[in-house]
Amino acid sequence: MSGATVLTDGDIEDEPAGVFPMHRLDVPMPNSLPFAIGTFDSIGPMSRADFPHRHTFYEIVYVTGGTGTHVRDLHRAELRPPHLEFILPGQLHHWEDCRGVEGYVVLFTEDFLLDHPGDREILRRLGAAPWRRLDERANGWAGPLVADLDREYRMGAGGFDSVLRALLHILIVRAGRRLAEGPAVPERAPSVVEEFVGLVAGSDPAGLSVRACAERIGVSVGHLSEIVKEATGRTPGELVRQARTHEAKRLLARTELTVRQVALRVGFDDPAYFCRFFRRETGTSPGAFRKGGGDFHHDHRIPSIAGSGAGSIGS
Repeated sequence: MSGATVLTDGDIEDEPAGVFPMHRLDVPMPNSLPFAIGTFDSIGPMSRADFPHRHTFYEIVYVTGGTGTHVRDLHRAELRPPHLEFILPGQLHHWEDCRGVEGYVVLFTEDFLLDHPGDREILRRLGAAPWRRLDERANGWAGPLVADLDREYRMGAGGFDSVLRALLHILIVRAGRRLAEGPAVPERAPSVVEEFVGLVAGSDPAGLSVRACAERIGVSVGHLSEIVKEATGRTPGELVRQARTHEAKRLLARTELTVRQVALRVGFDDPAYFCRFFRRETGTSPGAFRKGGGDFHHDHRIPSIAGSGAGSIGS
């Protein structure tokens, strides 16, 4: 598969029976932001993939026209545009019988939420909510916000990365408000996976552990590991390490705390061990990350969708 989205391991044909392909956003850091936006056509045919798959990044779809069905975690939603919907890392989804689908696709990794870590919890709730049609009032703010994101991304003017994060934050918060204000939906008990993801998103990274989460949910560590891996393609330990790394990046890039203080904030008593952990997870040291201003201060868009005739990037 060409473009900015690639399989994490091998090709689709190589996947064992019953294992769905997992795609990642192929952003060549540090030359590009972990973010992309484009129309369904400019993103490419993978934006309407008709086979079940998952990805390691977040996806927002703003559908303004067309017909068909979207299937997310086995829940089917007939398209009745306009829609503003959210797909989380690890969620299984695909499109069926789509005709003339129009709108925008927004792709970004966990790292792009650096300035607004609370958005992860809002996104979790949005990703668990059923698809609903936007009413006229909601579409009145959603459409211009998505258009601003697209315009800012294509222009690439100075400081555009900060503007993109601010616009995305507004979009997520307003969508969260709409979810809270929307019509009541039947209550259902959250799944074990949803509980675990919620705990990871909302807990202090310093106190995070797979065993503590399993005890709080009321399942064994082995059972938690099995179902989280099956649902997300990643182990609970990987998700916990990701949460700690994300908070460490935020503190290094946005505060004046020393590396020792950052290590303590994310649960490491030994700064040397924290440095080894951080390098293993990110490929760079805490000091080099801070000196470079973090992964997010760059002026380059993803070349594959920066203009017309660009290569495909999938969802």
